Amino acid sequence: MPVFPDNVSYTKRGFDLIISSFGLLVLSPILLLLAILIILLEGFPIIFQQQRPGYKAKPFIIYKFRTMSEESDSDGNYLSEKKRITPLGKILRATSLDEMLELLNVIKGEMSIVGPRPLLMQYLSRYSPEQARRHDVLPGITGWAQINGRNAITWEEKFLLDVWYVDNWSFWLDLKIIMNTIWKVILREGINEPGRISAGEFMGSQKDSHQ
Repeated sequence: MPVFPDNVSYTKRGFDLIISSFGLLVLSPILLLLAILIILLEGFPIIFQQQRPGYKAKPFIIYKFRTMSEESDSDGNYLSEKKRITPLGKILRATSLDEMLELLNVIKGEMSIVGPRPLLMQYLSRYSPEQARRHDVLPGITGWAQINGRNAITWEEKFLLDVWYVDNWSFWLDLKIIMNTIWKVILREGINEPGRISAGEFMGSQKDSHQ
């Protein structure tokens, strides 16, 4: 059974279960169509699975629709994201539909609808003690940083926003973030960092090349 943070109320968990279950039910025809399109246009696998740090940095497997090919160079190294992202993948990312499978993670109790985004495992050793506090709550599908710039702001700014959310969480704040997320997706704001398909790699507070 998943262990939830002490500061997560039954209201938040109940809200997560209702929204994720309802979301999967309503979106199931779209999710099925997307799965078929990925098979027809890109082949298998349909789902991208990767280990990410959750509450208190405990690892879990995140689920997304695959948006990139498996193309690699002669040495077996993956090509750049810009070269590997598929035409369908660009649409999925621009509309955030690739993230919808994370509703399964919410149902399993590994994620919340709202919380700091779960990043890469290798980042754990690069956080400052203050930045690491982003793991004091469940990670989310969307969050305070996502409605305040997403991939268009620096890592330092993202982590400040994440920690602010940890310290100021409320049910009403979650509702505000959800409503703003819907609006941001419609406007397609902050999807990418300028000149990139996704945010660049976080190398640590002293090495952050995006400052």
